[in-house]
Amino acid sequence: MTRPITLAHPHVGDAEIDAVVRVLRSRQLVQGSEVAAFEAEFANLVAGRHCVAVNSGTIALHLALRACGIGPGDQVILPSFTFGATAHAVAHTGATPIFTDIDPETFTLDPDATAAAITSSTAAIIPVHLFGHPAAMNRLTALAAHHGLAVIEDAAQAAGAELGGTSTGAFGHAAAFSFYPTKNMHAIEGGMVVTADEQVARRLRLLRNQGMPSRYKYELIGFNGRMTDVSAAVGRVQLRSLPSWTLRRQAHAAILTGKLHGVVTPPVRPDAVHVYHQYVIRSHNRNALRQQLVESRIETEIHYPTPLHRSPAYGQPADLPYTEQAAAEVLSLPVHPQLTQSDLARIVTAVRR
Repeated sequence: MTRPITLAHPHVGDAEIDAVVRVLRSRQLVQGSEVAAFEAEFANLVAGRHCVAVNSGTIALHLALRACGIGPGDQVILPSFTFGATAHAVAHTGATPIFTDIDPETFTLDPDATAAAITSSTAAIIPVHLFGHPAAMNRLTALAAHHGLAVIEDAAQAAGAELGGTSTGAFGHAAAFSFYPTKNMHAIEGGMVVTADEQVARRLRLLRNQGMPSRYKYELIGFNGRMTDVSAAVGRVQLRSLPSWTLRRQAHAAILTGKLHGVVTPPVRPDAVHVYHQYVIRSHNRNALRQQLVESRIETEIHYPTPLHRSPAYGQPADLPYTEQAAAEVLSLPVHPQLTQSDLARIVTAVRR
């Protein structure tokens, strides 16, 4: 039987296993030297900004919002076409998510729609670097500066992406990364908050550790957002491989874009570096196409079938035509670094058929 081609292939090699064993034998297991080293090394990816490691991408985004002062009575503008954690992080601060339309090509927050959504209650904007393509950060940060708004980048899917030579995570007041197993690099599970503001970084470190600057001294009401040293050790190994894995993803994407017909392939803006967390095509015949790929034993996914503004958790009436179109047409194809040339040929053949 033909070998299945999976949508994702989380890498766990000897180096990751050795790193985990080393930490377990050290018995320094939570927020220790491995975490500090991971933070220092990740800073090289984000223009030397302060890095605060936490235990998930969701808590990274939530703590970033809190550290920037977002709370009850505030409105936060974000795309409806994204994973639910983006909106959940806002809701858990007591602020209100305001769902806005996307650029139909990059699937990222549309600056014009964002400008139209700003009110006197707006406190922040969350651009999502969706699928690995950076959002229009130059326009969004200029818009935010004009209105005095915080910019919190959701870079969960975009480690290593760039816009105009600047790394994602190095534009806003803060940024959140995710190290879930299916991401471009993982830490088993974990996240990172990035900021250029030393005071925001200090609040982040307090918030992740029950509000304690030192043991049993509670400066503020915090959370348990600590990263384990096991996760940090895996993250350090993965971080070293991220550049080569990104090049493989980009090479695979180039092959797919050059050979696929009958679907809309993902464009890349001239000043952008796309890291292809997902390779997302568009098709008016998505369901039939997906069934063809299932029969060819090629795994796919729909990211995302229900826009957040229509989900039962939020249910906000909104006119977001590009969001609705994307939700009806998108399909993610395998693009991960472990694909072979034979795998890519099978994907092309199945799609073209």
